[in-house]
Amino acid sequence: DTREIHSLTDSLRNYKAHVTRLKETQVPEVLTVNGRAEVIVQDAASYQMMLDRLHHMETLAAIQEGMASAERGELKPAAQVLRSH
Repeated sequence: DTREIHSLTDSLRNYKAHVTRLKETQVPEVLTVNGRAEVIVQDAASYQMMLDRLHHMETLAAIQEGMASAERGELKPAAQVLRSH
């Protein structure tokens, strides 16, 4: 979501208002320098939720890959795997 676009200069001048808005809306801001998007700023709670969702998606992808591997018959007996470690 890049609807909240502000200059870095404005963000620095009015940081309290920006922080308040970020916390209330949980919508990140795109900060620009010389009219070009340079950084994204978001509140800590939203950032943590995003990290948690990413971790969850990575876990699901790993499980799906493991299941696909099993369906292709690429499994090894647990004893063999444990001996190799």
